[in-house]
Amino acid sequence: MSPSPTDAPAGVETDGSLKAGRGGPQDAWAAWLGGPRRGRLRLRTLVVQRWLAIAGQTIAVLVVGFGLGYDMPFALCFSLIALSAWLNVLLSLASPGQRLARDWEAAIQLAFDILQLTGMLFLTGGTLNPFSILLIAPVALAAATLPLRHTVAIGALAVIGSIILSIAAMPLPAPIGAPFDPPLTVRLGALAARVAGIVVIGAYAWQAANEAARMELALNVTQTVLAREQRLSALGALAAAAAHELGTPLATITVVAREMARNAPNDEVREDAELMISQAGRCREILKRLGETPDQATDVVHERMSLLQFVQEAIEPHTHIAGVRIEAVVTGGAGASDGQPPPDLWRMQEVLHAITSMVENAVDFAKSEVLVTARFDARSVSVEVRDDGPGFAPEVLAKLGEPYVTSRRGEEGGRTGHVGMGLGFFIAKTLLERTGARVEFRNGKGPPGRLGAIVSARWPRAAIEAPPFEDAIQGS
Repeated sequence: MSPSPTDAPAGVETDGSLKAGRGGPQDAWAAWLGGPRRGRLRLRTLVVQRWLAIAGQTIAVLVVGFGLGYDMPFALCFSLIALSAWLNVLLSLASPGQRLARDWEAAIQLAFDILQLTGMLFLTGGTLNPFSILLIAPVALAAATLPLRHTVAIGALAVIGSIILSIAAMPLPAPIGAPFDPPLTVRLGALAARVAGIVVIGAYAWQAANEAARMELALNVTQTVLAREQRLSALGALAAAAAHELGTPLATITVVAREMARNAPNDEVREDAELMISQAGRCREILKRLGETPDQATDVVHERMSLLQFVQEAIEPHTHIAGVRIEAVVTGGAGASDGQPPPDLWRMQEVLHAITSMVENAVDFAKSEVLVTARFDARSVSVEVRDDGPGFAPEVLAKLGEPYVTSRRGEEGGRTGHVGMGLGFFIAKTLLERTGARVEFRNGKGPPGRLGAIVSARWPRAAIEAPPFEDAIQGS
């Protein structure tokens, strides 16, 4: 029997259920501020990148000032470069480089880098300086590693710096006697290009990092679910092995206890021996029940299940829920021969877990009925979960199966009491696809508000069908 999807994997913050956190304003605001947690920056990374910037600025000043002979404020430029160098030295002495920087620490350091670079650009032509494009770098780094609120602050600082540099800046270094003074339109164009670069590249880096973090978290949760299923399977095998191994010593205890009762010198010893016999018999009954449904790869009886048994086990955890009727149907498809019996399936815990989770989601949003239909034909086996609820929202239907996608209209929560983040769809879809299934999400055809959501999984028969029982017995 598949574990109920209400059981959350240990150490996982989300419950892994199918409901998306359609969430109120607090959830949306929290997501906007933080989003999925990304890996934080190490102090060493920030320090090394600042050393590279210091080296680049030093080389640029030396080449332009001494190599090309352009007039520029050397003292002020080298003072700003020295300021960055002193900051790096202090950070290296104050803290080990391998320590992870807190979000606010990294944000402050990136803000310093923007201010220092803005000062250098102010001294060397403002937005007309080709190196002003480097203002984008701290913003992109913040977008890839920091929460959104810090990224927005860093980006706003870079935009403000670009605006100031376009309005007030010292002349661009040029040969003596040949100052470069472009018209206002050129300055505005350079400003627009810098601001657009900051916004577009920052947004692109944020989105890419955000999706990567979501996918990594979702995959970690999926692996946790699979590991949990494997532990349950191992526990079932251990119980079956214990039942088998303990049978012999219990039989020996029973035989010895009967001999003791037969040859007991008095009633007290006889009663003790009979108690031992009864307790040994009770242990044998317990072990027998433990061994009735072992999940062992070598057990040809219990490693397989009929198609009807499969859908019944998928709906069983939710049949007690009031207000909704759940029905399971097994039928032959168009390619099935008349009278052809349904195939037996391998008992795969990941498949049971995924289908049970889909049934749970349907129960939460159904008006009154959930129908689970298993179909088979000569080439495939499919399972379809359909409810008579409002259906999937059109704007997210194409994104279902991705982590954290809100899936349904309606009030938050449902009959099963779960409020998730949409991660369960990703987990269920991943579990099914690992077994060779093709998963589809769509809406039915019905009146407004009762379209009904349809989730289906289709396998090639070879991927999920167990061989005939007689062949399995002969091959075992």
